[in-house]
Amino acid sequence: MTDMPAPRPGASSRVRLLLALGVTGLAVAIAAWVWLGNAGQARECPVQAEAAAAIDAAAVGELAALNGTGEGRGYASLAFKDAAGGELTIADFKGKALLVNFWASWCVPCREEMPALDALATKYNSDRFMVLPINLDIGAGGLEKAQAFLDTNGFANLPLYADNTFAAFDRLKQQAVAVGLPATLVLDENGCELAVLQGPAEWHTPDGEAVVEALIAQRG
Repeated sequence: MTDMPAPRPGASSRVRLLLALGVTGLAVAIAAWVWLGNAGQARECPVQAEAAAAIDAAAVGELAALNGTGEGRGYASLAFKDAAGGELTIADFKGKALLVNFWASWCVPCREEMPALDALATKYNSDRFMVLPINLDIGAGGLEKAQAFLDTNGFANLPLYADNTFAAFDRLKQQAVAVGLPATLVLDENGCELAVLQGPAEWHTPDGEAVVEALIAQRG
């Protein structure tokens, strides 16, 4: 019978040490990969926790579903068109705090929300603030349907802006900002997100006006 060689002293300890070093190295590599991935997704805007908290505090009653964010998401590059087909981005409205409302003529809650948004725009639109509706009717005749809805209802301060590619809203879905219509972004004068509302709201109420006034007040 052949004698088995005796294990060398400390061999199992060295194996355990090597395994531990390997696991640690893997953990460091994963952490570095995650950190680099996040660094590659640079924020467009600074974090604005205080401003977002002020908006959130004003969002009560009819606007209780509005959530203050201010996490650094920015939309200056978000693209859409005007009624004549001219290319625009949120950056074209720089200097104005914005209530950006995404809507479609086939969306019943959107249609019900529009009169309140028009009344809000009539009262507050200025060189400091604007209600900016972006229509998402896609396909042939989408713009015509949207314009017909606006014309039929005689909205005085809701011009037609549209993205019939749906790319703007797809961006919101990819970032888990919104999942359905209507959806509203509350942006500062640089196109930086301060709050998000998923779903409709009664904007032309004291609660809705309090949110707008809190937004305008952030500009000082």
